[in-house]
Amino acid sequence: MDDELLELQRQFEFAQQVKSSVRLSDRNVVELVQKLQELGVIDFDLLHTVTGKEYITQEQLRNEITREISKLGRVSVIDLADTIGVDLYHVEKQAQDVVLNDPGLMLVQGEIISQSYWDSIAEEINERLQECSQIAVAELAGQLQVGSELVQSVLEPRLGTLVKARLEGGQLYTPAYVERVTAMVRGASRGIFVPSNLSALWAPLQQLVQETNGASGVAVENSFFQSIFNRLLKEEEMLGSLRAGTHWTPSAFATAQKECVDSSFSQNSYISYESMQKLGISQAVQFLQSRYPDGTPLAAVFIHSSMIEMLDSATEDAIEQNSWIDSLSVLPSSFTSQDANKMLLLCPSVQSALKAEKALILGESYVLSSGFIKGIYDQIEKEADAFSIQASTATLIHPSSKSSESTESIPANTDKGSKKKKGKSASTKAATVETVPDDEEDARPKSKRNQKKGRDSSSSQKLDSKAGGKKESVKAQESNNIIPPDEWVMKKIVDSVPEFEDDGTSENFFLCTENPDSILKHLADHMKPMLINSLKERRKKIFTENADRMRRLIDDLQKKLDESFLNMQLYEKALDLFEDDQSTAVVLHRHLLRTTAATIADTLLHGLDIHNKMKNGTEVEESKTQDLVLLDSSERTALAKNLNGSLSKKALALVEALEGKRVDTFMVTFRDLAEESGLVLKKLDKKLERTLLHSYRKDLISQVSTESDPIALLAKVVSLLFIKIHNKALQAPGRAIAAAISHLKEKLDESAYKTLTDYQTATVTLLALMSASSGEEHDCSADRILTKRELLESQMPLLRTLVLGDSQPQQS
Repeated sequence: MDDELLELQRQFEFAQQVKSSVRLSDRNVVELVQKLQELGVIDFDLLHTVTGKEYITQEQLRNEITREISKLGRVSVIDLADTIGVDLYHVEKQAQDVVLNDPGLMLVQGEIISQSYWDSIAEEINERLQECSQIAVAELAGQLQVGSELVQSVLEPRLGTLVKARLEGGQLYTPAYVERVTAMVRGASRGIFVPSNLSALWAPLQQLVQETNGASGVAVENSFFQSIFNRLLKEEEMLGSLRAGTHWTPSAFATAQKECVDSSFSQNSYISYESMQKLGISQAVQFLQSRYPDGTPLAAVFIHSSMIEMLDSATEDAIEQNSWIDSLSVLPSSFTSQDANKMLLLCPSVQSALKAEKALILGESYVLSSGFIKGIYDQIEKEADAFSIQASTATLIHPSSKSSESTESIPANTDKGSKKKKGKSASTKAATVETVPDDEEDARPKSKRNQKKGRDSSSSQKLDSKAGGKKESVKAQESNNIIPPDEWVMKKIVDSVPEFEDDGTSENFFLCTENPDSILKHLADHMKPMLINSLKERRKKIFTENADRMRRLIDDLQKKLDESFLNMQLYEKALDLFEDDQSTAVVLHRHLLRTTAATIADTLLHGLDIHNKMKNGTEVEESKTQDLVLLDSSERTALAKNLNGSLSKKALALVEALEGKRVDTFMVTFRDLAEESGLVLKKLDKKLERTLLHSYRKDLISQVSTESDPIALLAKVVSLLFIKIHNKALQAPGRAIAAAISHLKEKLDESAYKTLTDYQTATVTLLALMSASSGEEHDCSADRILTKRELLESQMPLLRTLVLGDSQPQQS
């Protein structure tokens, strides 16, 4: 058999050495292989090498990859492609199949690593650990050029076998090193006798370990110390409790804590949470409740039931004696007002007194008997009534009534009997003619109202309805004026109970407003609503009494304004004649504003002021509602400001217009104020104007006929001429008489005009002499004045003839 094999070998070798007579090119070989693949003779995939001159099967490629891994243990896929001479794509594909079919291999970052390789690495690491006691995993990963997680995952199953070490916090430690550190942790932990944070303990231990290992030592992580500590605690080598993983409380400290708490609570019957915090007990309430189930937790302290019994006895005595007590005064200083309040609510005597309304708790800690509070309140209530009346009166202005003979309107004569007198009333004083002052007031004759139209009888209701939208806010403001302030109430309380003055405010009891816990402040706050209700009831009674008087007041005011405002409109029309003469127009406007306009403005403001007082609950004398007043500028302003809301704004506008230079501006503001007040002003129509002018003319004729003063006669004559010529009722001061006469020049013949001018010149001369001689006693001056006056008196009949003709009466 052996001989046959040897023979076959020789034949094969000979066949190989024999040169073929037919040679195939590379191209022919490629075509031949392709043909064989098409015929199915070659039924497997063939791979080209990178040179393109060789074929290799996939199975052969896997075998060569496996052989390289077995030889090296760790090989790169790129290096395999170069070594085998096959394209990288095919090598990676087959390498993945190899790794997938072999559990002992892993493909990491383009490298195939076998378990034998890691075993050899583990042996090397173990040898290094015997030399340096500790190695960082990160350092090993850097040397092996792989990730730390991979190194850690490879070493963990080999710890205790190939690697005699402990892995903790990314570090490998030898058992001897771990025992040394364990001894350090045990000693340091047993030296702690107060609650401590273990994180603060690891820092010095870490420094000690580094000093022991020298410059080559690696820093130890806190987690390594913590794991050792947890193991020692589990083995009961240390006694204590660990909270949140790092807060360590030794058992010796916990024992001392409990002994201290027991001693303090048994001696004082209470213990404060602040002292518990100092003892290191954070959850004091839970600790004390678990230890003393019969105790009561308060806001700042934990008490025994005996403390409540003591406070109950003290408060019961105070209530029975109709007195008061500050519970904090009988409790230790560590108790707060919240603690006192909670204890009071637990006292049986206080509970029964509160239920029977025999006592009251103020400011959490003060207990006052109801009789004690009532005695103080009754005294203060009487004084509060007087205060509210005084305060309500002080907030309103009481204008002084001034009578002026030279300031009168043209009132409508409503008396039927007066018609028989045909306007010959002697009660009206004539205006005087002056040269300089335009503030002098001109007395105006009264006229009759022959026609009286109906007015709204409910004007009082309109006044109230206008202010309806603002009623609530106004009432609130008015209430504040009559409500005693806190300082007043506290002062009256101190007057009743002097001992309250020393309640934290010995220097000045008004400082109680800055001390919200003062009994004086609390008692004042309690009594204030009671006083307010009492005052409101009193004001409600006054309001009821004032209701009818307010309606009558508005009706009377409406009647006065009806007559006066019609006269004002009549006089305003005469001002149109002087619009071209601005200097004279200014004088006439100001004169009318300071006479008739001032009268009706004062009448309205005074009426609204009285109405406001009544509405505010102020008692007003009946005589003051009927008084005719003349106010100065400051009094008008004060009355206007005292009104409410938009009424005050319109009243101030009226006062401002009265101080101005235009009558039309005054009329607009007067109408606005009257409308806002709910009053209805009549408009002067043609019929009323004729009636008033006729009455005014008759009155002037009567006065011109009976006037005995030569100076006063000139003004009446000029006014009567304006009615006859221009059909206007002119109101002119002395300084405007000359301009008024000049305005009549074109309407009079020369003789009549000369008579007027001569009389006016003589009048001015007489007034100048009288002014110059005032305060002097010279016979010559008196003679000159007498002579000049006699001259004027001699011309009076001629002046009357201008306006009356020959029908003038005989003068005595």
